[in-house]
Amino acid sequence: MQLDAIMVTVRVTEVLERLGVPYFIGGSLASTLYGMVRTTQDSDIIANLRLEHLPSFVQALEGEFYVDDEMIANAITRRSSFNIIHSESMFKVDVFIPREGNFIQMQFARARMETLSSSPEIAAMVASPEDILLAKMQWYRLGGDVSERQWRDVLGVLKVQTGVLDMGYLHHWAAELKVTDLLQRALKENE
Repeated sequence: MQLDAIMVTVRVTEVLERLGVPYFIGGSLASTLYGMVRTTQDSDIIANLRLEHLPSFVQALEGEFYVDDEMIANAITRRSSFNIIHSESMFKVDVFIPREGNFIQMQFARARMETLSSSPEIAAMVASPEDILLAKMQWYRLGGDVSERQWRDVLGVLKVQTGVLDMGYLHHWAAELKVTDLLQRALKENE
């Protein structure tokens, strides 16, 4: 994985941890951790950030990142997303404020501390490989089933994690999220 991407992302997760905000890393950083390596222009963090965290969050990051407290407040209120940009590297971190739901609760419950780099040693909370697969399939579906990048991420995680995935969990949530056809297609392509 790209060390700069990890360092910038973990700078944000350290602030979230200090503030006691539940979070996990998702998106391409997580799929690279569990699957095939690819470069990325941004990272995705899912965080239960609340308005009461806003002043401390902004204060902790505003020297190193471009942060727009109004945009962040709007995202928190609307339960949507915002981004911050690392000033030196111009690396973007997208922060998603999740809406309530059973799947997001499961993702938070199943997130785990993973080592992102061994030299220097860096660890953070990351979505489980099953949840990355399901989220990538959701994004693929939302994008009209055409994103080769999302599909390659699905196949990469599936290939590397074969034999250790909780298939019962995957099939259950694929049905709930209406992506069973994509899971079946990915499993077939991975044979």
